Amino acid sequence: MTNIIIAAGVALIFGMVGTPVWIRIVRRLGYGQMIRDEGPEAHLTKRGTPTMGGAVFIVGSLIGYGAAHLFTATPPTISGVLVLFLMAGLGLVGFVDDFIKVFKQRSLGLRSGAKMIGIVIVGVVFAVASLNFPNGYDVTPASPHLSFLRDFGPSIGPYLFVVWALLLIAATSNGVNLTDGLDGLAAGPAAMVLGAYVIIGNWQLRNSCYDFALAPNCYSVRDPLDLAVVAAAVLGGVFGFLWWNAPPAKVFMGDTGSLALGGVLVGLAILTRTQFLLAILCGLIVMITLSVMIQVSWFKLTKKRVFKMAPLQHHFELSGWAETTIVVRFWLMSALFTAIGLGLFYLEWMPKR
Repeated sequence: MTNIIIAAGVALIFGMVGTPVWIRIVRRLGYGQMIRDEGPEAHLTKRGTPTMGGAVFIVGSLIGYGAAHLFTATPPTISGVLVLFLMAGLGLVGFVDDFIKVFKQRSLGLRSGAKMIGIVIVGVVFAVASLNFPNGYDVTPASPHLSFLRDFGPSIGPYLFVVWALLLIAATSNGVNLTDGLDGLAAGPAAMVLGAYVIIGNWQLRNSCYDFALAPNCYSVRDPLDLAVVAAAVLGGVFGFLWWNAPPAKVFMGDTGSLALGGVLVGLAILTRTQFLLAILCGLIVMITLSVMIQVSWFKLTKKRVFKMAPLQHHFELSGWAETTIVVRFWLMSALFTAIGLGLFYLEWMPKR
């Protein structure tokens, strides 16, 4: 528990102090957010707001994780390093995308194909590495199985697992990116899910098959405690960033932050063996992603729109809802999804009568 507190605390302090420093640097360089002309008119007033703020909580998370292991004199685990690699790697892809936007003063950064190539490269390295590095019990960070509360069903094999992991990584990172359309809208729900993974990692540690042998409901997770430390470090960093990103935002996370957050969430889900549970914990992100898919598909079929604008948050903006109203109500929905996900995770441990 000590390393969890240290990781979260150091990252939080770094985010609180580092974000205003980043704001001043970005303003001095003139790297402000570009706004799409086809977006809601109210967003035009946000043009020029400092962006790429996700870099602060990425660095803060890495520092918090390192500080936790330094102060407790414990070595990092391969599971923790892999999740942080996925977060930082996708964050780098997003940073390049953001930098092109602000440097060339346009709303389009990397082409979609180039961005996807970057995501695939990072995702393949993560997926392949996660099937290696067995511990003394011959347990690797990930397993070639589908999972909900734990692994289930037969192995899908290493090749299909890599494809499956790539689908999860692309879907989650792009889902968080679509959610990041209003001040604080992505950071708040992401923080809730990260908090859930701190709890999940702790619970898996206390009911580990290898440390306590609590059959039949024990967990075959390689490094549950360190995954909780990673979740805590990123949670602290996001909290510090959210202080400045809450409406009205002083800084945006940009694709740097949204892709990184998607990466750390899906990385935690894969390595804690809770892949399908992530869809419930991230229920708000799933809803927003589905709204875009529905809008695009229906328009292609009928040339008509289901929503006034997609993603879903912009539909409510054009319906007259205030931005803060949308953000708070969406946060409430996210809290409900997170509570349902944690409830399901705990459900199998409830006494059966």
